[in-house]
Amino acid sequence: MNAALKSPATAPGPKALERLKEKILLVDDDPAIRLLLTRLLAEEGYVVISAANGVEAVERAESTKFDLALLDLNMPVMDGWEAFQKIKSKYPLLPFIVITARPNQLFPAAASGTGALMDKPLDLPKLFNTIRTLINEPAKVRLARMVGRPAEFHYVPPKADEPERRAG
Repeated sequence: MNAALKSPATAPGPKALERLKEKILLVDDDPAIRLLLTRLLAEEGYVVISAANGVEAVERAESTKFDLALLDLNMPVMDGWEAFQKIKSKYPLLPFIVITARPNQLFPAAASGTGALMDKPLDLPKLFNTIRTLINEPAKVRLARMVGRPAEFHYVPPKADEPERRAG
């Protein structure tokens, strides 16, 4: 083994280790949801970069390589579906989880090539499991989904103990 690799002076620092973690683009217009999910995802070991609307999401996606995007549909300036189309056209293998309180989004989400649709209120353990699954899935599965071939799609209905649907 190279002696330089053993030396503490050449060991990766905390900033270098931070860059080795998976990066998630979190897009939601609700600052409370962004803050909560950012904190919880960071505790799970992810680097989270957030955006408050679709325009910010597209800008962030152009400047940073992400491992997954978590995207709300109802947002000002540019809604989630428009942002999805713009980002997906440039980064077709980026896995997306669409989160929404909009009714009747299951078929559009499945047909769009997203990896998952999660209805609000979110079931956080299922969200974390879906994130891990999509980040680790093979590129050929993402490609199949993108071109409309049979591929696994994850649907998580709203958390059962909170049946009310909220806008967002």
